[in-house]
Amino acid sequence: QVQLVESGGGLAQPGGSLRLSCAASGFSFGPNAMAWVRQAPGKGLEWVAGIGGDGMTHYSDSLKGRFTISRNNAKNTLDLQMNNLKPEDTAVYYCNVRINQDNYWGKGTQVSVSS
Repeated sequence: QVQLVESGGGLAQPGGSLRLSCAASGFSFGPNAMAWVRQAPGKGLEWVAGIGGDGMTHYSDSLKGRFTISRNNAKNTLDLQMNNLKPEDTAVYYCNVRINQDNYWGKGTQVSVSS
């Protein structure tokens, strides 16, 4: 079965950096597009960034330049490098894959940005 396990969250100061990772299993990782989605406290899901099986990346306009999504098809991992963090980046970050019109999610990793 599809499994997505996020890690790397934690507490960061404004201006700091964190790197999130998602370990994927149970499906053919390489050909599938992957995404990071977040949910801030009291708000809905917000798409953050995506990467295709061909490595092409896409970002939310509001985050472009601060976040970088990448993948390692040999290790079946998806990463999100987050720089110059802001308090409004505080959220639970989820790894997401859509396979045959079904969405799969990890349990998420909490990112908190505060001084």
